[in-house]
Amino acid sequence: MIMIMGIEKPAWLEGIYTQKFFVGCSYHETAKKNEKNVYCLDCCISICPHCISSHSFHRLLQVRRYVYHDVVRLEDLQKLIDCSNVQAYTINSAKVVFIKKRPQNRQFKGAGNYCTSCDRSLQEPFIHCSLGCKVDFVLKHYKDLSPFLKKCKKLTLSPDFLIPQDMGDDEITNGTPRSTIADGDEPIISWSSGSSGSDNMSMAYSCDEIVRKKGNGLYDQDMASSIMNRRKGIPHRSPLC
Repeated sequence: MIMIMGIEKPAWLEGIYTQKFFVGCSYHETAKKNEKNVYCLDCCISICPHCISSHSFHRLLQVRRYVYHDVVRLEDLQKLIDCSNVQAYTINSAKVVFIKKRPQNRQFKGAGNYCTSCDRSLQEPFIHCSLGCKVDFVLKHYKDLSPFLKKCKKLTLSPDFLIPQDMGDDEITNGTPRSTIADGDEPIISWSSGSSGSDNMSMAYSCDEIVRKKGNGLYDQDMASSIMNRRKGIPHRSPLC
């Protein structure tokens, strides 16, 4: 717990408001898919998928993006805090909740439900449009968040979260992925005409050009030589009309 203006708040709750998401990770600047889209509740920081291995035993919360705002799954957030009366939205068959308030100025209010903090129009029976709006409402009226907080000792990422696999040294050359075809031109195909007038096709391969990756290994020189020495059969001539 941390004390803010005489009111206790869990450190993870204050951190999720202040941390920035969907920005590049400074620790993995050159890595692909390095956007910070995970929040570590134990460290109270935003991390990218490449950082997860360093937080494997921590409680992790996936942050998603919806209409340019940060959201989290309602199922995950309910394990941490009471989310009743907070309007949820559906993304890819999953219900999500906005993290921060989304103020909306309204000069005239009509009939219906409106957010207690943002004046945003809501569906019944909801009265909060985000987690931040409910927290502000609770602190304003009850001065205490503890009755709404839940004990959560374990929180893991959803099964659909993709963790990029780091490429091994054998697959990287000078910082770039090694091609599945060795350096050089494509196999050379040459056409020649025989002395008998029939068209023969011969394919000339160089040893370097025939070396290709196969699974985790490479074709050896013997296999390359056998391919080079392979003779093509005599092509059948079309019957005379």
